Amino acid sequence: MLVLVAPGQGAQTPGFLTPWLELPGLADRLGAWSEVAGIDLVAYGTTADADEIRDTAVAQPLLVAAALAAAEALGASPDLLAGHSVGEFAAAALAGVLTSEQALGLVRERAQAMAKAAAVTETGMTAVLGGVEADVLAAIERHGLTPANINGAGQIVAGGTLEQLAAFKDDAPARARLIPLKVAGAFHTGHMAPAVDALREAAWNVVPGDPQVTLLSNADGRPAATGAEFVQRLISQISSPVRWDLCMATMAELGVTKMIELLPGGTLTGLAKRGLRGVETVALKTPDDLDAARELIK
Repeated sequence: MLVLVAPGQGAQTPGFLTPWLELPGLADRLGAWSEVAGIDLVAYGTTADADEIRDTAVAQPLLVAAALAAAEALGASPDLLAGHSVGEFAAAALAGVLTSEQALGLVRERAQAMAKAAAVTETGMTAVLGGVEADVLAAIERHGLTPANINGAGQIVAGGTLEQLAAFKDDAPARARLIPLKVAGAFHTGHMAPAVDALREAAWNVVPGDPQVTLLSNADGRPAATGAEFVQRLISQISSPVRWDLCMATMAELGVTKMIELLPGGTLTGLAKRGLRGVETVALKTPDDLDAARELIK
């Protein structure tokens, strides 16, 4: 059983789209999507520096467009689809819940609303690697933080104000390593509540289709029953924790044996190597990885 997964914010690196523009038609596709996304996807994916593509309003549409373009180039027919955070929009489009244009249009609104919400209060996120999960979660709660991403494989991301994160650093859980993340704010926490309302308004006239492929939700790791349900979850997920650990648990339950991570790959296949032992993985980073992915599918 093959699962196709789309990464979330933070997976982007300067110039990561450059080699992909050599594929026939891909530059034209990104050019057309740029009109919908409201940014120059080609420029940001090739010549922009790390600070420019760290901007939430840039990173989110860039990541969704990259995942969709890589999926088109791959041409796979997966048994299962899932995305991490903003990657859920790419997964929704690949499952037939949204068109590519609808996904990018909604992501544009999501990204701008989240950037605006992040500017209200100085917030951030810290990755916690290792430690006993119960102890890590207790420490996060003790400092008034939110476990914004519970990724499995010994990785939890805490979100909250910079003051809360500083206190958390001084009172770190035993045997855990803390890594501050270079993000604009505390995503998937209550600080993003204003962005929920903005995306709900933007999605008002969207008529989703039902999933044509089993599509997992970050909310609880379970398959979405209808497209309408999944879109509502996309909206509420902005201020709710990402439960990638539960997504991986469902993948194991359903018998996933192969995983391909769409561009820019590496993060989710890395988690799978620890959280889904025995599952064969390929991460799409350059077009050279397409052959390995197709071989895995065979």
